Amino acid sequence: MKNLLMEKVVSLCKRRGFVFPGSLIYGGLANTWDYGPLGTCLLQNIRSLWWERFVTKRDDIYPLETGIIMNPRVWQASGHTASFTDPLVECKVCHQRFRADHEVPESGDHKHDLTEPRSFNLMFETHIGPVEDTSNAAYLRPETAQGMFVNFKNVLTTERPSLPFGIAQIGKAFRNEITPGNFIFRTLEFEQMEIEYFVHPEHWEEAFESWKESMWKWLLDLGVKEENLKWRAHAKDELSHYSKRTEDIEYEFPFGWGELYGLAYRADFDLRNHSEKSSEDLMFTDPATNAKFFPHVVEPTFGVNRTALTLLLDAYTEEGDRVVLKLNPKVAPYKVAVFPLVANREEIVGKAREIYNGFRLRLSTVWDNRGNIGKRYYAQDEIGTPWCVTVDYQTLEDKTVTVRDRDSAEQIRVKIDKLLEWFSEKLK
Repeated sequence: MKNLLMEKVVSLCKRRGFVFPGSLIYGGLANTWDYGPLGTCLLQNIRSLWWERFVTKRDDIYPLETGIIMNPRVWQASGHTASFTDPLVECKVCHQRFRADHEVPESGDHKHDLTEPRSFNLMFETHIGPVEDTSNAAYLRPETAQGMFVNFKNVLTTERPSLPFGIAQIGKAFRNEITPGNFIFRTLEFEQMEIEYFVHPEHWEEAFESWKESMWKWLLDLGVKEENLKWRAHAKDELSHYSKRTEDIEYEFPFGWGELYGLAYRADFDLRNHSEKSSEDLMFTDPATNAKFFPHVVEPTFGVNRTALTLLLDAYTEEGDRVVLKLNPKVAPYKVAVFPLVANREEIVGKAREIYNGFRLRLSTVWDNRGNIGKRYYAQDEIGTPWCVTVDYQTLEDKTVTVRDRDSAEQIRVKIDKLLEWFSEKLK
C-alpha cells in the first residue's frame, strides 16, 4: 500500500503539473526533475513561509545569497575535497555502481559480482576558462553552508551582530550521488533552506535543543502528521567529518523512514579551518570582555524538495472516487478557484471574471470554466485548492456566491463584498 502511494503521487504530479521528468522530450536524464506550474507555486510557498518564520520575524538572523561556484580552496579547507565521499562498488558483470554501505538490489538475470569498495567524491567537478586541467578545476557546491562561513567576517563588519546570531540562505546544491532515486527524494541537484547559528561555545546545547523544537513545530504547522515523524540521532561512525552531534527528523516515506531535515553541531570546525587556511581572522570579539574566540555553530538544514515531497505524500487522500490533496491552505498552489456555473450566460461569466480579477492580485487564484461543475470541483480537490467560488443564477439576485470547502465538500453562501475578508480569516 505504501509503495502504491508513491506511484499514485508521482502520477498525480505529472498529470496535474507538479513535477515532470527532466529533459523528457530527449528521453530524460536519471534523477533530474523539473517543476511544473503547480510544483513551482508549491516550492515558492514553502520558501516564502520559511523565510517569513526564520528570517523576517527574527531579529537575530541575517540573510545571504552566495555563489554556486567558489574558490576550490574553500572545499579543501572545509574537508570536502578529502572527506566528502561515499564507498563505491561496481558489478563486474553489468557494470552498475552501488553504494557499498547500502543494500545492493538483486538483478533478475545475473548475480552481482562486486568489486572492492573505493572512495567516490560526491562533488561535481567543473573547470573555469577554456582549457580543462587541474589548475583551473572548480566544483559545484555540495552544500550552501560554506558560502555563509566564508562571509562570516563580512556579516560581522557590516551588521555588528551580538551572539547568538544566525546567517540564513536558500539555494541550490549539487551532489553526484551514486544511488539517487525515489522520485524527488534524492536528486543530483536540490535546494536547501539553511541556517548557520553562531553561539558561545558554552551555549551550543541550549541552542541545539531550541532548534530541535523550532524545526519540529515548523513541520507540524505545515500540516505534516506527527505520527509520521521522528528524531534519529547519528551514531559516531556515521557523523560527517565536521560534526560533533547530528540528529535528523525522519519521515516515514513509502520506501521507509528517511531523512527529511538535519540538525548538526559543527563546533568551530569551519571557522577555525577557514581562518587557518585563508590567514583571515575569523574570531569573534566579545564586546563586554574583549575576549576573542571562534563561535560554535548549530546548523539546522531544511530541504525544499523533500519538504514538497513530504507534503504531497502526507496530504494525498482517497475518498471513494474522489482524490483530495489535503494541503495546508498556506502551502497550496492555489488558494481559491473561481467558476461561472455556466459558460453561456454573459452576466454570470462577467461577474465571475470580475471576482477573479479582484482576487488574483491578493490571493493565488485560478480561473476554471471547463466541463461541468462536478468535474471542476474534483480537479481542484486533486491539486489541493482549499476553496472553490461559484457564481450562479442566485448571485445575480442577491450578490452571494457558493463557497465550497475542499476537505468537507460542504457549501455555504457568502456575500461577494465579504469574500476577501472571509478567506483572510481562514488563512491566518
